Amino acid sequence: MNVPPIVTAVDLRRRFGQGEAAVDALAGVTLELPPGAFTAVMGPSGSGKSTLMHILAGLDTPTSGSVVIDGTELANLDDKKLTQLRRDKIGFIFQSFNLLPVLTAEENITLPLKIAGRKPDEQWLETLIETVGLGHRRTHHPSELSGGQQQRVAVARALISKPAVVFADEPTGNLDSQSSGEVLGLLRRSVDELGQTVVMVTHDAHAASVADRIVVLADGQIVHDGEAGTTDDVLDLMRTVA
Repeated sequence: MNVPPIVTAVDLRRRFGQGEAAVDALAGVTLELPPGAFTAVMGPSGSGKSTLMHILAGLDTPTSGSVVIDGTELANLDDKKLTQLRRDKIGFIFQSFNLLPVLTAEENITLPLKIAGRKPDEQWLETLIETVGLGHRRTHHPSELSGGQQQRVAVARALISKPAVVFADEPTGNLDSQSSGEVLGLLRRSVDELGQTVVMVTHDAHAASVADRIVVLADGQIVHDGEAGTTDDVLDLMRTVA
């Protein structure tokens, strides 16, 4: 039985600027992301990986090409419907955590549902808090949490609405190696145990090795798409691409 991809991008192009000063951040990217898989997107600085993620997540609009998320073509949506789709279908994890300092860990986790006027599924909330290991920290504010704990709150917040896909933009970029390992383990478990689809932009070879698949961009185009392998495999791959 063929399962349709959660995300489909066809011939994505994104041009910034006009005339001779124009820069093509994406130059024809076609990509399918199956459900329940962990994909790492890599590439040198300026390769277009962040632009790709922002377009796939509906945070930016391509100059041309199409993006379909869970059966919905983004180009067909007005601002209100696009906001609703991002709220219901997409989770986003930022490098800088983006937690609200006045809210507790649990309140930060449930914030997307509150904004949407929905009550959290208590059982799912408990599962998430247990999965991210923050049961003893749920009433603490971000200032009382370590960087790794804050990012675990951010992961739980991205998962609370049971989105079709979670996008993670350098989620371990501000963390030490132990906290980084915890967050990567958490993303891996969300795929293996919770059936989540995760797409992560990273420049870290070890982080990428935790994924199932690596897509490498260079000059706005995909130059490699294959299984992840070990950290050393990823380092060899990036040297080859560079």
